[in-house]
Amino acid sequence: MPIKLDVPEARRGDFHQTKQQFLHCANRTSEWAWRYDDLCITSKSKAENALYDELREETDLTANLVQKGIRRAIEAVTSGVEKLKQGEQTSQPEFDSWSVVYDKRSASFNDDHATLSTPNGRVTAEYVLPPEDEREDTPFGRYYESEAWDASSATLQYDEQDDAFYLHVTLKTPDYEGGRTERHETSHDDDGAENGVVLGVDLNVTGAFAVTSTGEFIGSADYLTHKRDQYEQRRARLQQTGTRSAHLTIQSIGSHFSDWSLDWLHNRANDLLAEAQEADVDGIIFENLDHIRENIANGSKFQQWAYAKFVELVEYKVESTTLFLDTVNPAYTSQRCSHCGFTHEDNRDDKAFECQSCGYEVNADYNAAKNIANRYCGYIHRGQKSRGGWATSQLALKSGTLNVNGDYTPAELLG
Repeated sequence: MPIKLDVPEARRGDFHQTKQQFLHCANRTSEWAWRYDDLCITSKSKAENALYDELREETDLTANLVQKGIRRAIEAVTSGVEKLKQGEQTSQPEFDSWSVVYDKRSASFNDDHATLSTPNGRVTAEYVLPPEDEREDTPFGRYYESEAWDASSATLQYDEQDDAFYLHVTLKTPDYEGGRTERHETSHDDDGAENGVVLGVDLNVTGAFAVTSTGEFIGSADYLTHKRDQYEQRRARLQQTGTRSAHLTIQSIGSHFSDWSLDWLHNRANDLLAEAQEADVDGIIFENLDHIRENIANGSKFQQWAYAKFVELVEYKVESTTLFLDTVNPAYTSQRCSHCGFTHEDNRDDKAFECQSCGYEVNADYNAAKNIANRYCGYIHRGQKSRGGWATSQLALKSGTLNVNGDYTPAELLG
């Protein structure tokens, strides 16, 4: 479904630069893969292994856009090989039309706008839409605004005649008959991985700020809250003073605390990415932020801001890697036993978790992190399309990986 974009005048050049570099990746790949001795390369993973590092050096694109450029070329080469096998005349694919391919790792599709990666950071573009009371009978109203459909990817295109940018969005739904068929018959590269590995992350108001399914405890939520309390106490004392000097001091310490908080969250995001890379995972799975806000509805606005900003920072940082970020509804993940699956509210007592069924004892936040990752794996197991195009998925543990069937693979056998 095409959606016209209202692109800020100062950022239009960023889209054109993205197109030039994206097509450079595609044409370089096509030139490398096309052979005239029936030895054309049609493996996406071989192409990425051979060209990815070079193309990252030659362009300013994010990792995901470089991969998309490589894969677009390999798909065209594969199509050309099929034509040759059928005796048709064809030649090396060349890319010159205006288009850039995005997915959820390089773009976000919101209710009334999209944010798209470029060599100069993300560009936010508003959708050009009919009035709200006239949308119901339009494709945008029937599909894009419907909860039954999900925007999974898009192609950015430019219309020279209109001098306008359009986002051609691909929408999918598991309730659509064709969608179900596609999800169950997802194709994979012959040499590609059938399994992806994901890292679950549990965010907390007390104790460790973030806990991963590999047992890494990142930062201290208590310390962050303590620093916030110190700032609030000092601000209250200054407000009681009421002088102009006190007012200026409040502004100064407020700015200082804001900078300190953002720096602290940046460092914790870096810690999480380091753990993800150490564990050699493909994706990072968080709790759904809407659920987090409900969970601490009576908590401070600062805690809600810290959670949202932390996830935003991680999402920004993974753009320069091959990782992706996704979320799941974490309902009952704190009460479910990650060892046997038994769910009961008595299983958890603050930071202690003891299963009332099998007796499994573990840190409650660590248990929740494993359940978050396992829930995502369950989605893939039941046929949901994964971000990496896998048939199955596993959750990362410190000592190895575990799939939804309970099959464990020690780290030394993962290669």
